[in-house]
Amino acid sequence: MRYFIWFGYDGTQYHGWQTQPNGVTVQSELERCLSLLLREQVAVTGAGRTDAGVHARQMAAHFDTDGELDAPLLTKKLNGLLPAAISVDRIEPVAADMHARFSATSRTYHYYIHTRKNPFIRQYSQEMHYQLDFDLMNEAGRILMEYDDFGAFCKAGSDVKTTLCRVTHAHWHQTSDTEWYFEITANRFLRNMVRAVVGTLIEVGRRRMTLQEFRQVIEGGRRTQAGESMPAKALFLERVTY
Repeated sequence: MRYFIWFGYDGTQYHGWQTQPNGVTVQSELERCLSLLLREQVAVTGAGRTDAGVHARQMAAHFDTDGELDAPLLTKKLNGLLPAAISVDRIEPVAADMHARFSATSRTYHYYIHTRKNPFIRQYSQEMHYQLDFDLMNEAGRILMEYDDFGAFCKAGSDVKTTLCRVTHAHWHQTSDTEWYFEITANRFLRNMVRAVVGTLIEVGRRRMTLQEFRQVIEGGRRTQAGESMPAKALFLERVTY
């Protein structure tokens, strides 16, 4: 049978989602704990990959097993065994053709920034002291939805077959006098894409890049022309939609 796991994690201490030979990852921890509880080797497939230090409020993964499981009991046992930085919301049976990655219709990320020193959010938000024009940054966000090739925001050397994505939402939201987050939704994301997009929008907000130049960056498709990649600690995968 196939099961979906819905979970979240604080990515601070992990080397990203995907299992790696030299580093502890979220995937490797999930597989280790599931394998111990089910007494069989379990492989999980995630809805996507998050880089080292990136967090997820809602992530999904699927795994297959021969027998029928008591999903609520397994959820409870799994939470008791997993590290404190990973929390399972629920486990549920799904159709055999449901795929955590390929069946997803959209993903939404948030990137958090604050403009005044705040020790209580510094681990999950990027402190910025530039004068930023958020209205201009939102104009640039709307421009993203006019394009479908985002090679300019893809990490150099990534082994992707296509740089085509469909962005359906890109907007900065203010939550206090000094706190903001950028929300972006797309059917898929390239490696490092959100952090590169945010870094480029910051250039627009600082008025170091015009809207026309922002368009030229997208159309040029060259990572070297876009803004810097922002730190991972402020990026959250917020939800995956099926």
